[in-house]
Amino acid sequence: MEKERLQEYARLLARKGINVLPNEEVWINCGLDQVEFVRYVVEECYKAGAKKVRVRFSDSKVSKLHYQYMSISELSKVSNYSLAEYKYMVKHLPSMLHIVSDDPDAFKGIRQSKITKSSMKVSKKVKPFRDQMENKYKWCIAAVPSKEWAKLIFPKLNEEEAVEALWEAILKASRVDGNAIENWEKHDHNLSQYCKKLEDLDLQYLEYKASNGTDFKVELIKGAHWGGGSEFTVDKREFNPNIPSEEVFTSPKAGSCEGIVYASKPLSYQGQLIEDFSIRFVNGRVKEVKAKKNQKLLEQMVNMDFGASQLGEVALVPYDSPINNSGLLFYETLFDENAACHLALGRGFNELLPGDGRGIDKEKAKELGLNDSVIHVDFMIGTKDLEVTGISFSGKRTVIFKDGNWAL
Repeated sequence: MEKERLQEYARLLARKGINVLPNEEVWINCGLDQVEFVRYVVEECYKAGAKKVRVRFSDSKVSKLHYQYMSISELSKVSNYSLAEYKYMVKHLPSMLHIVSDDPDAFKGIRQSKITKSSMKVSKKVKPFRDQMENKYKWCIAAVPSKEWAKLIFPKLNEEEAVEALWEAILKASRVDGNAIENWEKHDHNLSQYCKKLEDLDLQYLEYKASNGTDFKVELIKGAHWGGGSEFTVDKREFNPNIPSEEVFTSPKAGSCEGIVYASKPLSYQGQLIEDFSIRFVNGRVKEVKAKKNQKLLEQMVNMDFGASQLGEVALVPYDSPINNSGLLFYETLFDENAACHLALGRGFNELLPGDGRGIDKEKAKELGLNDSVIHVDFMIGTKDLEVTGISFSGKRTVIFKDGNWAL
C-alpha cells in the first residue's frame, strides 16, 4: 500500500478518531502485523500535540498459547501491575486507540469453557475501573490487515495480494481517498441528521420482520437519545469511537423485548466463529439460542452474567451501506456490524439516557431501564428485505426501514 495513503489513514485516526489535543497522553493497543503503520500513527499523534504516546503490542498466537497451557486459575488473575495500569488510566484518562488485526478464528481448538470462565472472572475484576472511566476519555477502534485475516477473506489470492486487497477494502470503508478528514466531517453530519429524525418520532417500540424468520419487537427508553458518528466526553471533547461506522443506535429498555432474530452474518467471539445462529427472547431475556457452529460458545456468552442475556443496543444500518456493497464478509464485528442492522447483548450506553446521561450513576441508569453487563457483543440481523417499523408513545406507526434501507 502506498505510503501516502497509509499516512492519510494514520492522520484520520489521530485527528478524527481519538482527536488528539495538545498535551494529551495517548495509548495505542495493536498487534504485531503492521508495525510500520503504527509508526505513522505515533508520528501523527505527536504532530497533533500529544505529550506522550505509549504503544502496547500483543500477539494472538501468544495469547492462544496462554489459553492452551495456563490453568483457569492463573488466567483469571489480574496482576498487581495490571491493576496499577488501570488505576493510572482512571486518574490520567489517556486517549485510547485500538487497532485490530487478529485472525477471527485465532483461538480455534482451545476449549471454549476455559476462555469463557477466565474471561468472566477477569472482566468482573476490571469492570469497576472501566465504569469509572466511562464517558470521560476518548477512544477509537480501527483496523489493519494481518496475513491470516486477509487470507480468510481472500482465500484465492496469495498472501501478499490478500493483504493488499484487505488494505484497499479497509481504506475504502474508512473513506480514505485523499480527503479523509473532510469526508468524515460530512459523514458525521449526515448520521446526526438521522439521529434527530428518530428522536423527533418519540418512539416507544421498534418492530423487525424479515423473510428469514426474524419477527421481533423491542421497547425503547422514553426520551433516550440516538447516537451515530462522533461522540463527546463529559467535558465536551469530540471523538469517533469506530472507524468505519455507518450505524445510528440507541439503548433499549432492558428486559422488554419479545420474538426471534436470525443472524445474517457470522460472529467472531473470543477468537472463534459462531455461524448460522438464531436467538429467541421471552420476557426481555434470551430464552433459547441455536447455532450450526459453536452453539456452546453462544450459550456461554449469553450466560456471562445476568445482563448478558438482555439487550444493550439496537442499531440501524442500511443494507446498501458501503461495507455491505463491497460484497465482502469481513469476519470482524467492526466492519460487519456496519454492513447491516444489528443488536447487541450486554451493556448499554449511559450517554444515550434522557438529558445528559453521562453523569447518571449506575443505580439511576438501571431505574431508567439501561442494561448492564461485563459484555457488549454486537451481532448482525440486517437483510435485503428487513422491515423496521417504529411505534411512537402516542401509537403512531412509522416505517423506518423498508427492503433493508432507510424509509424516513
